[in-house]
Amino acid sequence: MKRATSPATNPAAVPAVNPASTIRTVAIAGASGFIGAHLVGRFRALGAEVRTIGRSGPVRWGDTEAIAGALDGVDLLVNLAGRSVNCRYNRRNADEIFSSRVDTTEELGRALALCRRIGGTPPPVWINSSTGTIYRHATDRPQTERDGDLGTGFSVSVARAWEQALADADVPGTRKVALRLSIVLGPGSVMTPLTVLARTGLGGPMGPGTQKFSWIHLDDVSRAVMFIARTPSLSGPVNAAAPDVVINAALMAAVRSRLGIPAGLPTPAWLLELGGRIIRTEAELVLKSRWVAPRKLVDAGFTFDHPTLGPALDDILGPDRLASVEPGRAD
Repeated sequence: MKRATSPATNPAAVPAVNPASTIRTVAIAGASGFIGAHLVGRFRALGAEVRTIGRSGPVRWGDTEAIAGALDGVDLLVNLAGRSVNCRYNRRNADEIFSSRVDTTEELGRALALCRRIGGTPPPVWINSSTGTIYRHATDRPQTERDGDLGTGFSVSVARAWEQALADADVPGTRKVALRLSIVLGPGSVMTPLTVLARTGLGGPMGPGTQKFSWIHLDDVSRAVMFIARTPSLSGPVNAAAPDVVINAALMAAVRSRLGIPAGLPTPAWLLELGGRIIRTEAELVLKSRWVAPRKLVDAGFTFDHPTLGPALDDILGPDRLASVEPGRAD
């Protein structure tokens, strides 16, 4: 198996954190999604100017000149563009999943190069989304940026091409980071189907129930982005995952506990495969064992506001936030 290596950095030559680094202007691609919308709100709350790049709005994919203009003078570029993987991997969906990640990353690389050629000032930091799914199905040990094993299959091939597009971008003077996100927990997103399953009595273990579940709270994603932006020693792949990795059975038990539901029926793997065909999604999303460790973040001094699953779920599934997790819920 191929080790997930990253470029070597001399810690003595690079300050751990640049306390003078202030993000006054940020460009966010994919700003309308679950994570992007949260980041836009966080940066604006801090007083930063936010420029967005997407399929709609004043700066759109395909207009490389407009993108280059939007990138001129910004302190940080964050790319979160990518079609949802919550679908069947047929030819059409697979092509869209691939192109929405790889093609947009390649266009950002071209736009940054153009920005420099026409005398602009490209951002010093480019954080490009990637995924912890790039690692193999792991039940034996955690996968770090330095010694993790890359996996196989469609999702991994997309992730590898995504990161390669970032690596191939010729952007001297811009520090590039591939943010390998684990499953992001927050109001909405994956929490919606998990709570629905629990309330309908199907909140037991999925498949064997022993597969690892790596996750990160939405708030810690935005905090990690800001931390990376002001930490010059961080470049290349960076895992974004809470240190508290749990198994699927523990995840489902924790969700049920917060909802006051004592038990849930288990869902065997064969039923997940059948159900996936019916609701047009892939069983891999819950059956793959994802054991992702945030080695580089922790070594650089990052601390998590939500390091353990229980309190994170308390925050997400609190009475004042259930309405956003369960659409249509009025109480």
